[in-house]
Amino acid sequence: MTGVFDSCFATQGKMMPLDDARALLKETIKPLAGTTTVSLRDAMGKILAEDIIAKQDVPPYNNSAMDGYAIRFGDLKLDSETKLPITARIAAGHPLDRPANPGEALRIFTGAPIPEGCDTVVMQENASEENDHVTFPAGAAPKKGANFRERGEDIKIGDVVLKQGRKLRAADVGVCASIGLTTLPVYSPLKVAVFSTGDEIKDAGDPLDPGCVYDINRYTVLSMLESLGCIVSDLGILPDDLAKITNSLEDAANSHDLLFTSGGVSLGEEDHVKSAVAALGKINFWRIAIKPGRPIALGEVKGKPFIGLPGNPVATLVTFMTIARPMICGFCGRSDISTRSYKVPAAFDYKHKGGRYEWQRAFLKETDKGPVVELFHTTGSGILTSMVQTDGLVEIPDHAHNIKQGDMVDFIPYSEVSQ
Repeated sequence: MTGVFDSCFATQGKMMPLDDARALLKETIKPLAGTTTVSLRDAMGKILAEDIIAKQDVPPYNNSAMDGYAIRFGDLKLDSETKLPITARIAAGHPLDRPANPGEALRIFTGAPIPEGCDTVVMQENASEENDHVTFPAGAAPKKGANFRERGEDIKIGDVVLKQGRKLRAADVGVCASIGLTTLPVYSPLKVAVFSTGDEIKDAGDPLDPGCVYDINRYTVLSMLESLGCIVSDLGILPDDLAKITNSLEDAANSHDLLFTSGGVSLGEEDHVKSAVAALGKINFWRIAIKPGRPIALGEVKGKPFIGLPGNPVATLVTFMTIARPMICGFCGRSDISTRSYKVPAAFDYKHKGGRYEWQRAFLKETDKGPVVELFHTTGSGILTSMVQTDGLVEIPDHAHNIKQGDMVDFIPYSEVSQ
């Protein structure tokens, strides 16, 4: 696919407001993966590729919401007790083979079909049975239609039950079963190649030579991509060799939908990754008015999109959650690409110069008035343990200048990465 990141993603040194960036993502990012059909049992977590339209009513027949007695409401006396003969017993799955007659009561159980002619069910708690008759006190059924579930009350033929782009949850699978479906059309999982570069980067478990560090971001990114349902290929650590990087990226583009890295590509740097991507396609930088993060490398390798996040571990996590995740969700075919936030009272004071969005690491704290959010004591961008010891991010908008205790702030739990 070509033209994923076209000229509108090149900011040419200008800082793009986050709200503009989000609007552009929502408008521009489209599904990359093809479609397939899966069994209902394998549909959980997949992205729906078509609208699901009901071909039958749910429930498919009038049925009882309670154990009790099916009657005609008009047979009840309003100011005194009513006594009616019990002429049949109706269990779930065993409909009566005739319409109901006036002046009779039918013993019925939850979910059983209500026969034609009955319009009300009296709960068994409001009745007494003796010698094949049932007696109802005055007011046993407060209104016509009590405990009566109508055909199509939940879903009617022709209803759009689920819309294209929805990530399927357990309840969605259940509702598809309720209309008799056995398979669903879904988007195929996005195939993503992830790599790191640098002679100073070592894989976990390898000897750590002087001047070297262990690869953090690759493992973090691999985990986040997998939590979104992507099929991820770990290309490992590529050496600082232009030819090897170019060959590896070209091979990956032939068999993947998206190429992904963090670090190694930054403004004004003659970097091998930047050169390799440019040689195989194009690359630009999307500079957004945010902290941490700002420059994100966007490009294409043989028509396949390339995303390069900042190399700082905290910036990688933050920009993945707030910028890359919406892109990936759109590439996967999802319609709800935004990362959700929740309003929570602040348990802190914060001064912000404005002009850019910021995300501060924070944790939830229970109080006698409910949960509040507290900022983590460390703000250093290289302190990855701050992400381990906190629950999520507080989003501070570009127009906010002074936040005081008790103000409602937007809190993004880390669990939103996998939603």
